[in-house]
Amino acid sequence: MPQAFFSKVSLISVCLQVTVEGFIGGSVVLPCSSDDHDHKLQEVDVSWRHNGSKNVCDLIPHSNSLETQDPRYKNRAETFPQEYERRNFSIKLSGLTHADAGKYICLITPSDEQETVELIINGV
Repeated sequence: MPQAFFSKVSLISVCLQVTVEGFIGGSVVLPCSSDDHDHKLQEVDVSWRHNGSKNVCDLIPHSNSLETQDPRYKNRAETFPQEYERRNFSIKLSGLTHADAGKYICLITPSDEQETVELIINGV
């Protein structure tokens, strides 16, 4: 007689993945937003990473931190501080090259929300 197995799963963090396509020399917006309204904006930190390690940018609302930014993203990663109140932490990446292809992770703390964006680069 077959047995049925039941398990209860609870998600602590939300993980979404989207795919964005860009072209060499062009620009793309990498989307990231939060549903968490329990924390004040001043308590929220947002980090963008490329392929798990390269620091694209850290968004600390009302003051973008560029000290730890990987030099290859300097003057190429644009943020939208006017959107932070709406919990929109998307960034615009310009001057795209083949090296920009890969996974971008947007990590929002303290809510532990995470969004993954797969960037595909097409030739001109």
